[in-house]
Amino acid sequence: MCPKYRRRVLGGRVAVRLRELIGQKAAEKGWEVIAFEVMLDHVHLFARHGPKASAAYVANKFNGSASRVLRSEFPRLKSQRPTLWSSSFSVASVGAVTAGMVEKYISTQRERSRTKK
Repeated sequence: MCPKYRRRVLGGRVAVRLRELIGQKAAEKGWEVIAFEVMLDHVHLFARHGPKASAAYVANKFNGSASRVLRSEFPRLKSQRPTLWSSSFSVASVGAVTAGMVEKYISTQRERSRTKK
């Protein structure tokens, strides 16, 4: 999940609220959030869902519900851009690597972004 134009808007209270919203949506749908990291300009999310839901469907459900609530609770997100999320995203299933490897990758993203600067 990336904000439109990779704007750096996912910090502070927005990040905290986004975590809550993702957790709520996962619980509502019966999905499990395994790893989740909010960066200033993108989100890494590793979730387990049932076989009837495609990865794209899951991503769209997380994006849509989070966007509506965040834009209503944080008016600056609504006034700065016509939409919160970019229309593109990357989804993949875990097969060639273990779930633990994906969790480790996601959990180290904040550290990795600091060392790139």
